[in-house]
Amino acid sequence: MTTGSEAATAAPAAQGHRPPGEPAPHGLGSSLPQSDVRAKTEGTFPYAADLWAEGLLWAAVLRSPHPHARIVSLDTSQATEMPGVHAVITHDDVPGDPNHGRRVADRPVFAKDVVRHHGEPIAAVAADHPDTARLAAAAIAVEYEVLDPVTDPETAFDAEPLHSDGNLIRHIPLRYGDPDVVGEVIVEGVYRIGRQDPAPIGAEAGLAVPRPDGGVEIYTASTDPHSDRDLAAACLGLEPDRVKVVVTGVPGAMGDREDVGMQLPLGILALRTGCPVKLAATREESFLGHGHRHPTLLRYRHHADSDGRLMKVEAQILLDVGAYADYSAESLAAAVSFAVGPYVVPHAFVEGWAVRTNNPPSGHVRGEGAMQVCAAHEGQMDKLAARLGLDPVELRMRNVLATGDLLPTGQTVTCPAPVAELLAAVRDTELPSLPKEAPADEWLLPGGPEGAGEPGAVRRGVGYALGMVHMLGAEGADEVSTATVKVSGNRATVICAAVETGQGFSTLARQIVQEVLGVEEVRVAPVDTDQPPAGPAAHGRHTWVSGGAVERAAKMVRTQLLQPLAQKFGMSTELLTIADGKITSYDGVLSTTVAEELEGKELWATAQCRPHPTEPLDDSGQGDAFVGLAFAAVRAVVDVDIELGSVRVVEMAVAQDVGRVLNPRQLAARIEAGVTQGVGAALTENLRTSRGVVRRPDLTGYALPTALDAPDIRIVKLIEERDVVAPFGAKPASAVPVVTSPAAVAAAVRAATGRPVSRLPIRPQAAVAVPPSH
Repeated sequence: MTTGSEAATAAPAAQGHRPPGEPAPHGLGSSLPQSDVRAKTEGTFPYAADLWAEGLLWAAVLRSPHPHARIVSLDTSQATEMPGVHAVITHDDVPGDPNHGRRVADRPVFAKDVVRHHGEPIAAVAADHPDTARLAAAAIAVEYEVLDPVTDPETAFDAEPLHSDGNLIRHIPLRYGDPDVVGEVIVEGVYRIGRQDPAPIGAEAGLAVPRPDGGVEIYTASTDPHSDRDLAAACLGLEPDRVKVVVTGVPGAMGDREDVGMQLPLGILALRTGCPVKLAATREESFLGHGHRHPTLLRYRHHADSDGRLMKVEAQILLDVGAYADYSAESLAAAVSFAVGPYVVPHAFVEGWAVRTNNPPSGHVRGEGAMQVCAAHEGQMDKLAARLGLDPVELRMRNVLATGDLLPTGQTVTCPAPVAELLAAVRDTELPSLPKEAPADEWLLPGGPEGAGEPGAVRRGVGYALGMVHMLGAEGADEVSTATVKVSGNRATVICAAVETGQGFSTLARQIVQEVLGVEEVRVAPVDTDQPPAGPAAHGRHTWVSGGAVERAAKMVRTQLLQPLAQKFGMSTELLTIADGKITSYDGVLSTTVAEELEGKELWATAQCRPHPTEPLDDSGQGDAFVGLAFAAVRAVVDVDIELGSVRVVEMAVAQDVGRVLNPRQLAARIEAGVTQGVGAALTENLRTSRGVVRRPDLTGYALPTALDAPDIRIVKLIEERDVVAPFGAKPASAVPVVTSPAAVAAAVRAATGRPVSRLPIRPQAAVAVPPSH
């Protein structure tokens, strides 16, 4: 994988690899390496699966083999009598609320009367050995009355309700403009998006330890520890202050770590046995337990005039929620709001539904809602360009959104929206060269040298896509974070419950303190629920909200540090600057070091950051629902064997609206990771089911892109037009390339084959060119 990012190539050398005598990089704008790099490479990073405690017991969970069934009887006697088994728990043993949920409490800790999805927890066991626990779980006798599962979201509206409140989670009818407008040119399309799994590099694991006061401590890779604590406390029948969640090392997270279904059995078992209890999920359990990207059905009709100006967009969007609500209402809001893409559309009419089925639960995955509609609206733009005989880039250029334009929700785009500049950047980037005719270049053919394809059947395609995502929570979500900065001597500590999931918050927090206070040695404290809440790690929240809180706290400490000096010299603190560890006045009279002024002192401050409020969408899909937006343009170059349908992504060129580059190397890595995840969604990743039963829930059956599948990624332009309402002016980096890349790959395959390509991931039969009729 390569990158052409100027920001990446111009970054200072990483610590440990810099030229002799060159100062260590620090502060905003430097490529400060992450503090956990050494621990991760040496294998000493404290993941939950590595935790241990004296008197440890092991847990195992019995899961349903059926997607829909009635539980006729449940007999745990054989498991309870097995040597080494300390406890067996079912729905009858839940001490508090039997149901939980992020937005709707519709998910049972253990299924009681009915099973609603394949892999739903039925019971759990604690034993003195992991093998004993698994054998005991398997010994629990469950008699099921198998029911017909509801697996087609289109039939869920009229199917027997899976919950007492019905199968419809949310309906959003967006109405914007005149419904009677008809374009001179009309194109229609139907699109289907598959079930992408977060597939974290480390499966879920946790440890629950009972406390002397009757409470419990849960050690796990949570991304929203305070919310997890509150949910756990309710189900455990405890006050929140008697449940403590301690965040361990997170082995990757893209939404899947928000499922507390594993933590709750652990807490109950620890309270029941009085012993520490540990559970390390198998890969199969991981696939069955956490949420996935919503499979989506989309129907579109685009109206345009003869010059290609969009006049009206009509769309229907149907999200498959799976068995439980989770964040599906929010995902639907994003899908409906961004249904027309980053384009000016004077009239839009979108119907969105999110419905329950007996399929695996859907949840919060990076770019949820926006990714699905991006594939559809970009497919429509390619259809419209072909119908009008226009270049696909030119058609997009005639319709792109800009600052000051209106979204179909009626919200004005007040943040920087350099969409035209992004698209021009990828359009004007030189295309990669064609492979030469040499034996070594067989590796560059789709499928490689073993693909059995003929070089003459390979066609190259180039495709473009524009995408957008929202920043932070939406529709009235209270976005707030609290941080404390403490300085003692020449060392600083940041205390903030923002979880480091690999997105780089810990590094950013260090950079902020270095920038504001000139202190090079900065430590970020481990996260637990004894700290004030910082909210979930999603939508770039911690860059904005938690980073903003750290900055404010650091500035308050800066004032404490500079105030005595300013008074001594009869000037305001604004006339003093801190740079490279030195404090100087505007006139040069004062010059001292930060270390000297901090000697013998301990300074600290706590601050909050809360962005401007948003509002829910109303009954016609209107409202200022989003704090801000981020945009990207992607050009995909693919080679397709039009006889076999195999696809090789040659290159992905990315131009992105980032607001401000805070860490060049880390930003490039985030974009590359996002693009690669998008390529997986486009070509290989789909958690397949058969009548609700997950097929091959492992990393062989679920095809993640490997290093050999990752294309060359060229970051051709990073636009640093700062958002004035965001701390540091920065925007989230990783979600928008995930959203945009699948649409670009699909466009490139369309260009190579002439096929419509309306389903993701792209199946081989969809990439086989139809021979011309004679």
